[in-house]
Amino acid sequence: MRDSLDENRSEPPRDFAISETPHLLGRSVVALAPDPDRHRFNTTTQDTHSLATHYGFNDLDGSRPNSWSFIAALEDDPAADARAFR
Repeated sequence: MRDSLDENRSEPPRDFAISETPHLLGRSVVALAPDPDRHRFNTTTQDTHSLATHYGFNDLDGSRPNSWSFIAALEDDPAADARAFR
């Protein structure tokens, strides 16, 4: 079993490379809240990548992590490089 909290781990799990900061989620809320047309997202599930693409903002490091695409790519290619999804 993989455990990201393992004290003997010398590096974070490989999957953490696609992680986003809490700021990206915050930027999503800040962009969505004042949008008078935000109702278009009613009954849909949005992720931070979709909202960042729609509203045009990035994470603190300038990237726009696409976690769901990375996870899907890992199913086809376990050696997929997370950098291609940032």
